[in-house]
Amino acid sequence: MSTSVLFIPNHPAKAANALILARKLASLAQEKGLRAEVAALSDAAAGDFSRIVFVGQLPEQIGAFPADRIAVAGLQEVSENTAAALQRVLDESGSAAQSSAAAPAAAPAAGATAVSAAGKPLHFVAITACPTGVAHTFMAADALKQGAAKLGYTIDVETQGSVGAKSILSEESIARADYVILATDIEVDTSRFAGKKVYRCPTGFALKQTDKAFAEAVANARIQGGAAASGQTAAAPAKEKSGFYKHLLTGVSFMLPLVVAGGLLIAMSFIFGINAFEEKGSLAAVLMETGKAAFGLMVPILAGYIAYSIADRPGLAPGLIGGALAVQLQSGFLGGIVAGFLAGYLALLLVKHIKLPVTMEALKPILIVPLISSLAVGLIMFYIVGEPVAQLFAAMNNFLTSMGTANAVLLGVIIGAMMCVDLGGPINKAAYTFSVGLLTTQNYFPMAAAMAGGMVPAIGIAIATMLAKRKFTESEVSAGKASFVLGLCFISEGAIPFAARDPMRVIPCCIAGGALTGALVALFQNELHAPHGGIFVLLIPNAINKPIMYLLAIAAGSLLTGVLYAVLKRKDQAAAVAPAAETVAG
Repeated sequence: MSTSVLFIPNHPAKAANALILARKLASLAQEKGLRAEVAALSDAAAGDFSRIVFVGQLPEQIGAFPADRIAVAGLQEVSENTAAALQRVLDESGSAAQSSAAAPAAAPAAGATAVSAAGKPLHFVAITACPTGVAHTFMAADALKQGAAKLGYTIDVETQGSVGAKSILSEESIARADYVILATDIEVDTSRFAGKKVYRCPTGFALKQTDKAFAEAVANARIQGGAAASGQTAAAPAKEKSGFYKHLLTGVSFMLPLVVAGGLLIAMSFIFGINAFEEKGSLAAVLMETGKAAFGLMVPILAGYIAYSIADRPGLAPGLIGGALAVQLQSGFLGGIVAGFLAGYLALLLVKHIKLPVTMEALKPILIVPLISSLAVGLIMFYIVGEPVAQLFAAMNNFLTSMGTANAVLLGVIIGAMMCVDLGGPINKAAYTFSVGLLTTQNYFPMAAAMAGGMVPAIGIAIATMLAKRKFTESEVSAGKASFVLGLCFISEGAIPFAARDPMRVIPCCIAGGALTGALVALFQNELHAPHGGIFVLLIPNAINKPIMYLLAIAAGSLLTGVLYAVLKRKDQAAAVAPAAETVAG
């Protein structure tokens, strides 16, 4: 059979790119004297083609296409070097589909050894990312590096933190990777990993159970864009459970910089006087209006990136529009969350089910999906969702503004305790997201309780290492010093190393301290305009009212946590060795 190639563009989020690159590959193949055609997946048939190349991703079901003729060309690979990509798929045809089929049987064997089929140590690439991009992102990266070294693997880790991507994975490292670990609490671009075995887990899992993360990656990784490599039944429920949470946190992570900037700008306007912004043209007025502009973008960005997390680029436009309508309809951040999920799942549904001729496929992501999904979101927000959510949001806001001291203390206890339950996990993030959302309604007390409560665990554990130094190992005492600094920065994850070793004592102690701090913040009627920054927001005049009382609330809760854990902590066996040795030597 003479060489003939069928190119099938297949990338739901980047359909236009896939079509353009498929045509580019076909043109180059024809220049080489090969018969080459481009066809949409819905119209394609294997026929007498000796090569079938999916441009973008392998479909979930390859149907009647013969596995030994199939290859996959990633979008980035083709765009960077079309000639090399064409040569590779002609030489390696069948490898993608065959590896997908063979992987379930191979996985158990791979899990029992630290070497690849080529006799080399297994090579991993990983991405770590959390909503704030501060603590879990980098701590999970360090844990993966240390875990790989211990297990005899090699690994390259890219961190997608608050300052952007660092240690970006090279094409060479991805190409030779046996497995990809995505330790992320938010959605990240995975187009680079087409055809690779990909395993997903939360950053907290990679941080606390690193060895298990590697073991499950080997056993349960799934081919990117295709069927499961193995463990499909086991992996699917976990993904389903984490979907809603991950999409929400993706929106929150993109929203946070706007809230931080807006809150601090508004606080800075108060430097010139509480009512100085009322004088038009003054610096205080400019600061106030700029801060309000940032807050005005908060809900649309939240909704837009929730939708983006669900449906990739096609979901962004309807999500942003839905978020803007939520502001217009006065349904606040609750309406933005509803609009984001509505837009995302509508866009995803349209991308999957609208079938067009290959000549019109490019119109789908830029015209058809945004138009239909935006129209649908607008109609649903105006006629069905907007008013009920607006009434719910108004009722919640009225309750918060009218609550008495007793109710405020109870709310402070709940928020402060929630911030300490799982140290950056879902419960912590739920309390934090709730508090951040209320900043748009000028309810600043919940944010004060959340930040103060979130500072308690790391500071309190550090105090415990100082009060009961002989109960801790030398490394734990050193970790306690680092934990103190992290606590001051409002990074409660500083307590994770201690909670992982002794959760039954550490977590209750932290909850007790956080609850006390939240109650005191309510009693002192503290209000905070900035959603992050820890102790350093005190450097911004008027960012927090009654700063001395606020510091007192944090100190009281931290001291309670520290004293409780210092009393309850059992003396570590390793910590007892040094004093005993000193006694003998003396």
